[in-house]
Amino acid sequence: MKILVLSPELFLADGGIARIMRLYLKAACEICGPNGRVDSLVLNDQSGSDPRLARYSNAKLRRHVACAGSRLRFIIQAIRFARDADVLICGHLHHLVIARLAKTFNPRLRYFLVAHGIEVWRPYSWLERGALLGAHQIFCVSDYTRRQILRFHPALSAVRTSVIPNTLDPAFSENTNALRPTSIYLAPRILTVSRLTTADNYKGVDTLIEALPLIRKTYPLTHLRIVGQGDDGPRLRALAATLGMAKSVEFIGQIDDEHLRTEYESCDLFALPSRKEGFGLVYLEAMTHGKPCIGARAGGVPEVINDAVGQLVEYGNIPELAVAVDELMRHPRDSMVVRNHAASFAFPVFQQRLAAALL
Repeated sequence: MKILVLSPELFLADGGIARIMRLYLKAACEICGPNGRVDSLVLNDQSGSDPRLARYSNAKLRRHVACAGSRLRFIIQAIRFARDADVLICGHLHHLVIARLAKTFNPRLRYFLVAHGIEVWRPYSWLERGALLGAHQIFCVSDYTRRQILRFHPALSAVRTSVIPNTLDPAFSENTNALRPTSIYLAPRILTVSRLTTADNYKGVDTLIEALPLIRKTYPLTHLRIVGQGDDGPRLRALAATLGMAKSVEFIGQIDDEHLRTEYESCDLFALPSRKEGFGLVYLEAMTHGKPCIGARAGGVPEVINDAVGQLVEYGNIPELAVAVDELMRHPRDSMVVRNHAASFAFPVFQQRLAAALL
């Protein structure tokens, strides 16, 4: 099988879409077959090969081209690469029209869309609607996302959509250290990982900060560690200061995977009470370290977090957030149950699902 993978980004940013598209590329290289090959085309990454590419590919990767943000080059190369491809995996709805155009030059091409979340939870342009109808299959990261696509495009047959949940990066979950004991009584360590941008203020980082005074009434030494950066950082720091929580909230900034693993290992629980998560890879990353998670009862999060591995709260409900922390401190989740739940989303399972869907 000859596979072309189109990605908005792989290594330029470290968001959820970039992370999962790395794993689509890795899976494509491993399932294309003995006579198969894979081409990778990335819109926004800088020209040249990133040293991390070797982790997500093998000898089956024939060409990898990063277009440094040039849409014209991306379109031209996509059409060129697709001429002799059997399958095109499109990593974002914005590029699906290109996939449809490529099919006019190669009628036997089957193209697939990876639907991540909020980018498909909206009405579609007529070009997008046509491109969606032409897709062989739409891979939705959650059933919630699948339902949203069908809601906004009723003409799309349900059988043309399928759920392929996101997966854990095998490299990220390797060599995790022994679990640290939970500091149940006074000093729970809460971790959140998120982009801190005004465009992503639905992530609920501000509600975590707002819940701290209430949490600290029961657990006076609670600390919240925030990994991530963005233009909303000053507002969040000011919010912590206004609430008298400046010393209880630590802004870690952007860190590499090695240091992120250390943060997961050191925390007692992970929390991201977001309103618009299509899936939430960060929950799985925390769970692979045996850490329980708090998420909002919204989007695709209830398909990842259940009572055995964490707590769900209503988005923006500050008292409920405090209660959820108290529940997880008083009734810690079994770390092996949490790890096993994360293992159900392991890369080999994802790879098998993808291989079956591409046949």
